[in-house]
Amino acid sequence: MSEIIEIPARKGKAAFVKSGQRVKVINTLGSQVVDTWAFSMYDQREFMSMEHTRSTLAKMMAGVGEYLYTNRRRPILTLLADTSPGIHDTLLSACDVHRYALLGCTEYHDNCTDNLAAAMFSLGLSVPQTPCPLNLFMNIPWTAEGVLAYEAPKTQPGDYVMFEACMDLVIVFSACPQDMVPINGENCVPTEAHFQVLNAA
Repeated sequence: MSEIIEIPARKGKAAFVKSGQRVKVINTLGSQVVDTWAFSMYDQREFMSMEHTRSTLAKMMAGVGEYLYTNRRRPILTLLADTSPGIHDTLLSACDVHRYALLGCTEYHDNCTDNLAAAMFSLGLSVPQTPCPLNLFMNIPWTAEGVLAYEAPKTQPGDYVMFEACMDLVIVFSACPQDMVPINGENCVPTEAHFQVLNAA
């Protein structure tokens, strides 16, 4: 059985994944948003792109059996399974120090942008840019007028998504540190999440 790897609360984690391997992302306690990125293992200038995925699928989020695409319009991940209600966000950028400053934070705040860079650095890689992440389990409903809201996840403890890699890639996760709006639950307390890299069945 593959090792279950912790994504520490407020921090990031990255791993190499070979084509055909599977990645299971677990919302361990049920209330944690997990910002997710994938980059080509051999050229990090090619990465999973939310805007290219939306335009290719003509929908807001990939469903089970569908691909997520890169900025070069190639499949990078397939969504194989989703035991959550299927509510994920593809619109919002990763949080950064500027976002927290706008929310009134006057000191450094952990953030997904820095978590991405640190997780990639731990593998000896650098980030050419911070793509818009796939915000797993994030609940951002919108009205007919296009107004967005920030609400708690609809997931339960242990809900997970399963992906299959369509190419050799680097996958990166951030257990989002947001504690100023209730995207990580009504109590605004970020928690850990977990993932596994599994060989193809």
